[in-house]
Amino acid sequence: MKFSKKLLNTTVALTLLVSTTAANAAMMDDLVAAAKKEGQLTVIALPHDWCGYGAVIDGFKKKYGITINELNPDGGSGDEIEAIKANKGNTGPQAPDVVDVGLSFGPQGKKEGLFQPYKVLTWDSIPESAKDAEGFWYGDYYGVLSFVVNADIVKKLPADWADLQAPELKNSVALSGDPRSGNQSLQTVYAAGLSRTGGDASKSAEAGLKFFSDLNKSGNFVPVAGQSASLAQGTTPITVLWDYNALAARDSLKGNPKIEVIVPKTGVLAGVYVQAISAFAPHPSAAKLWMEYLYSDEGQTMWLQGYCHPIRFNDLAKNGKISAEVMAKLPPAENYAKAVFPTLDEQAAAKEFVAKNWDSVVGVTIPK
Repeated sequence: MKFSKKLLNTTVALTLLVSTTAANAAMMDDLVAAAKKEGQLTVIALPHDWCGYGAVIDGFKKKYGITINELNPDGGSGDEIEAIKANKGNTGPQAPDVVDVGLSFGPQGKKEGLFQPYKVLTWDSIPESAKDAEGFWYGDYYGVLSFVVNADIVKKLPADWADLQAPELKNSVALSGDPRSGNQSLQTVYAAGLSRTGGDASKSAEAGLKFFSDLNKSGNFVPVAGQSASLAQGTTPITVLWDYNALAARDSLKGNPKIEVIVPKTGVLAGVYVQAISAFAPHPSAAKLWMEYLYSDEGQTMWLQGYCHPIRFNDLAKNGKISAEVMAKLPPAENYAKAVFPTLDEQAAAKEFVAKNWDSVVGVTIPK
């Protein structure tokens, strides 16, 4: 009798699985057809060397034959939010369909009515802490902040944030952009403060501003947006970037100059980036198809190839979807042992504090 019940339960489970799979396949067929009818997707602030986005974009276009219109590839999260606001009634090429923004910008966009909800088929494998319960935004990948150093110029490599204050590093240290509008640079200020306070999140934004004020007064801070080109040219020989951007820069420069990527000993800050669909997307079906692609096994594995940790990493690893070759290219696991994931409230408070006080405390403008 017990065997019969077990067999019955198994049969029911298999039937439900087959039924669900068939329904999902039909839904995807309809979505692909609708997206192809729209014919285009408009993205914003996606540099091709960021997290392997070049391969991701090419893969989507090749798979679905949909044109991708790319806006402001070097923009920050704040620029993406402003682009949605500025194009609410615009169905032309300047209106983004989707955004990729820092975690704190997800709740902001939802609160301001800028995003529309959509749950991808792999929704259940996205950690609860990294997604909005209603589907307005969801984490996609993460990394930790690191020092990317032109070792042909900097002979004594910095091991921690305090080392950036060394007298021999005059005109050497740069952010990736303006911390009032860019998530990567905002989190850099927070991470420096986290190091100074010994991990006290409540004081990290204030301590981070003081750190960069001191760095500016000492002459070590370079008030430009540090990128691969300025790193190679030596105008920003030390730039703070997410590890995946730093490693991509190292690979792209191919040893000329020699690049070292260093995860600091303290203030190891992990940052999650989230995806969302504009509430005013001119191509909503293409936007949803893009999300399905990003959160599929195929899309998530592409983040690993771009040195990012996909948000579904644990699920992929458990199911044997990550090759040993890909894993071997990632930084050592111990680099991430001390990583801190700030809460949404901590990030929101830091964002507000830095935006309000950067001018008065640090007193420099970083041009785009």
